[in-house]
Amino acid sequence: MADGGELRARALDQWTREIPVVAARGEIVDRNGVLLAGNAASYSVFVRPNAVEDAAETASVLASLFGLNGEALYEKLTGARVSEITVARRVSREKAAALEEYDLPGVYYARDNTRIYPHGSSLSRVLGFTSVDNSGLTGLEKYYDEYLSGIDGEILYPADLVGKEVEGEAVYYPATDGMTLRLTVDYGIQAVAEAAAERLYEQFSPVSAQIVVLDPKDFSILAMAESPGYDLNDIPREDGELLNELSRNDLVSDIYEPGSTFKIVTAAANIEEYLRGNTAAFSPEHIFSGSRTRTVDGTTVRCWSDHANGKHSRQTLAEALSNSCNPCFTDIALVLGTETFYDYLELFGFGKVTGIDFSGEAQGMLLPESAVRACDLARIGFGQTVAVTALQLACAGAAAVNGGYYYTPRLVEAICTEDGEIEREIAPQLKNRTVSEEASRLLASMLEGVVEKGSGSRAYIEGYRVGGKTGTAQKFEGGSIAAGKYVSSFLGFFPADSPQYLALVIVDEPQGAYYGSVVAAPAAKEVFEGIIALKDIRPFA
Repeated sequence: MADGGELRARALDQWTREIPVVAARGEIVDRNGVLLAGNAASYSVFVRPNAVEDAAETASVLASLFGLNGEALYEKLTGARVSEITVARRVSREKAAALEEYDLPGVYYARDNTRIYPHGSSLSRVLGFTSVDNSGLTGLEKYYDEYLSGIDGEILYPADLVGKEVEGEAVYYPATDGMTLRLTVDYGIQAVAEAAAERLYEQFSPVSAQIVVLDPKDFSILAMAESPGYDLNDIPREDGELLNELSRNDLVSDIYEPGSTFKIVTAAANIEEYLRGNTAAFSPEHIFSGSRTRTVDGTTVRCWSDHANGKHSRQTLAEALSNSCNPCFTDIALVLGTETFYDYLELFGFGKVTGIDFSGEAQGMLLPESAVRACDLARIGFGQTVAVTALQLACAGAAAVNGGYYYTPRLVEAICTEDGEIEREIAPQLKNRTVSEEASRLLASMLEGVVEKGSGSRAYIEGYRVGGKTGTAQKFEGGSIAAGKYVSSFLGFFPADSPQYLALVIVDEPQGAYYGSVVAAPAAKEVFEGIIALKDIRPFA
């Protein structure tokens, strides 16, 4: 026996006609309120076949207005056993007004929303996009869909058994619009990073050029740029493979061998161990052997330089960073030992996800500690035999120079209601300490030297204290080195004595040049100079 509530629901369904009131999808804005994703007014058109009086005329009019197949639509109207057919979505106001002129029984339209992205391809791999019915499919649109989507309402009109309206009072159930996402991203900085990535793509014809900028103080993401991109207002939905490739956020989802930028972590571990009194660690004044090679378990590690004419002889740690000399970092990894070095790799977040508020994050690749041989450890010391995401490396670099604080990176800082009230605040979250503030300060000073007089000199900006490290990593394919294929990178930050901005530039398979010092460092300089102009940052006295 059906209860009274169920019977009332059945009766309401039989004796009313519903017109949906579509909730407006929540907007996405940058940290300063710049609109990144919004809505344009549009309409959806529906037909109730049982209420149609002249199926042939109705099919003809609808086909003409909306570019549909009239015969197919006529068959739906006359043969359908459904109570309602969706005829068209994202209909313009003009088309809806034209439809209204015909006053076709059984045909009605309701407000809908067309998702628009005012800046086209900007943040395309971060914002993501929606389906035809405005559900989030990728990126932040998908990750925060429950907040953005809202709740649809409806208008109930009295109707007879076949769905024709009869006289009576309509009942209105209002829609609840979606909430607004306020990002940590700064659109001004994003535009600067995108311009630099596009220039890299045009100049070096790489597979891709990627730049991430974050605030080292709390790991707020300020920019995520990648070239090539695509226009979010013109999504190639008909080509699934291309769309999947273009919409993938490689900064979060792809991994690569970092090469010499990883030496920042090795140096940080050594400095911290030295300050803790570990007698195996090297002091900042220690002079490393000038030999070009080290042989470990039958594996030879070479410096990129031939060490001719006294190059790289009698190096301190600071000089080894400036010269990017691989054997010195092999020495550090080996003297610290697997257990101690892996403790630092754990603290710096390698081999696990950062926890960013974004789907599809990769955790990188790190050999199990129990399986590490001495030759593996030696290579990890200078950024080989380990694979990371760009985001992992940027966060590790930030945690090395910001005083030793590792935070969970975030793209969204607040979720707000339509009237601007904060529904949910996503505050910075400290995960752990990596090194002491003293070790961090010493390291940042050494990395400033890399830019002043070392391999990172093309990122130097007169009057501003920039620190950083270059990277040039050979790519591996099928278990062996891929001839002529490199990943060029630069991780930089400023001001070096109190970092406010950190940028990681990655160029995958550049053509014509491949050293990180030549390819990536100038792009980081371009980003920093753009930030300096944008924020009117004065040079130091």
